[in-house]
Amino acid sequence: MTGTTLSTSVFDVEHARARFSSLRHNDFAFFDAPGGSQVPDEVGEAVAGVLRDSSANLGAFYAASERVADLVVAAREGAARFMGGDPENIIFGPNMTSLNFMLTRTAARNFSAGDEIVVTRLDHDANVAPWRELAHDLGLVVRVADVTSDLRIDMAHLTSLLNERTKVVAFPWASNAVGTVSDAEEICRLAHEVGAITWVDAVHYAAHRTMDARAIGADVLLCSPYKFCGPHLGMAHVEPAVADSWRPYKVQPRGLDPLGARFETGTASYELLGGLLATFSYLDSLGGLDVLGAYEDELARYLLDTLPAEVRVYGPALQYRVPTFLISIDGVEAESIARSLAAQNVGVWHHDHWYAVNLLERLPHKGDTVRIGLLHYNSVEDVDRLTQALADIIGRR
Repeated sequence: MTGTTLSTSVFDVEHARARFSSLRHNDFAFFDAPGGSQVPDEVGEAVAGVLRDSSANLGAFYAASERVADLVVAAREGAARFMGGDPENIIFGPNMTSLNFMLTRTAARNFSAGDEIVVTRLDHDANVAPWRELAHDLGLVVRVADVTSDLRIDMAHLTSLLNERTKVVAFPWASNAVGTVSDAEEICRLAHEVGAITWVDAVHYAAHRTMDARAIGADVLLCSPYKFCGPHLGMAHVEPAVADSWRPYKVQPRGLDPLGARFETGTASYELLGGLLATFSYLDSLGGLDVLGAYEDELARYLLDTLPAEVRVYGPALQYRVPTFLISIDGVEAESIARSLAAQNVGVWHHDHWYAVNLLERLPHKGDTVRIGLLHYNSVEDVDRLTQALADIIGRR
């Protein structure tokens, strides 16, 4: 299979790539989107536009302040459509990790020593460390659901951990390390059966699939726009049935409405909210994540079909994952692979745990690995460059 598009795709990747200065010249292939995607020019221009024209704060009667107020409303509405919820329940923060530390600390004001939190081996540590720190401070118990041999959540083991003391079930909708997609609706159902809050890390999933927090039963759902061609922000949707019982950490003048705003500290980064709106517009202009995800899946099949046989791929079959692949090559250190690829204008990362600290001991390869992350702006030519470079590395072993 050759050419700039895939035979069954309705998505014009070159049209998308032309909107990125970083991709326009086709001289570098980025496969590092799981660590942060490229950003289209229109998003950067939107950020600059807010700084130029709306450098103000809320509450005044002049035009710049009114534009900021309209921007915040539009950002909440856009985030709610993207996440599948209501605008008043949206919370913005500097990044997912900071937002999660704040929200977990807030929720835990209602917990007692001996209460239990269930996390999984697939979790990024941003959805584990906050609970471990609270366990240290409050005497909570953190239990870790195991994974199967193909690196999916072991649902039987997770179920066995649930009991009347379980207060939260925290899990990733998709693994940032190996791409595994969780059965989010089923996990939320099991958690609710024992009265637990569902706490969903959708950071990696949000870059590849359409979300609906309400449909899966997520009480708390978090993601980060910088994974799907947006600015560095964190955002969450929290159900009122859960959040209304929390006492927020806030300054006294901050109001309680809308619900999400009561959990936001300080002045918002209005310019980044402008960039976020431009990101949603960019994704919508390409047909949305259903179209982009279908293209990514086609490209992922092509990648798997053309990878050299000596490349070992970790994780489940393609139907159980987003297009993120952890790989190794026997006899070649991961750092050497990453450096060699960079020298051939292919961008990947190497790491040992990928912040999924609990997953490391379940990986057959205990040393560093290389992560290949596809996003909708990747082309067949990008993949061909990657696979040829990997073949060259194997040939030099």
